Amino acid sequence: PGPVGALLWHHLTDTGVFLRGQEVEAVAVNDSEVVMLREAQRWLRKELGRLDKPILLKRGMTSTVTELLLAAEYILDQGNPNVILCERGIRTFADHARNTLDLSAIPAIEKISHLPVIVDPSHAAGKSGMVRPLARAAIAAGADGVMIEIHDRPAEALSDSEQAILPEEMDRMMNELRALAPVVDREMPSLGSAR
Repeated sequence: PGPVGALLWHHLTDTGVFLRGQEVEAVAVNDSEVVMLREAQRWLRKELGRLDKPILLKRGMTSTVTELLLAAEYILDQGNPNVILCERGIRTFADHARNTLDLSAIPAIEKISHLPVIVDPSHAAGKSGMVRPLARAAIAAGADGVMIEIHDRPAEALSDSEQAILPEEMDRMMNELRALAPVVDREMPSLGSAR
């Protein structure tokens, strides 16, 4: 990989990487790198599109579905077909949650794009008690997966403690999602317990 890829590779254990002053989150998933972007500038999307690594493109809270898909096009245009879209809530007038989870984005994207869509109900709600119902709704709406904040002691978490669920809740939620998936023509692999 070029300098961007090398820089990201050396920071896989960090939660954030800075490229030209732009924050990019990087995490290791099964010995491959998943770069997560939100509201990134065009030049950064182009550089990340040159990497041979999966890119998780998070929808910004003020971005439209069209803007999310156009951002993905920059990455795809540089030769990286491994783009996953993430719906994580948009800013509305609602005050009962951090953001409003835009479930209508899922079938809208699936109608015009081949890219997989996952949902982050933890970030959208900002409250652990809303995570399980929103995850179920996401799968029912056609999401290809969910991204969940989990912590064995949420009160001690360094960040996002209010949105983290316990491992037992994750196990319960996964059982619920496995039961729901076939009803809405989805399939969920069995990956074991969250503990």
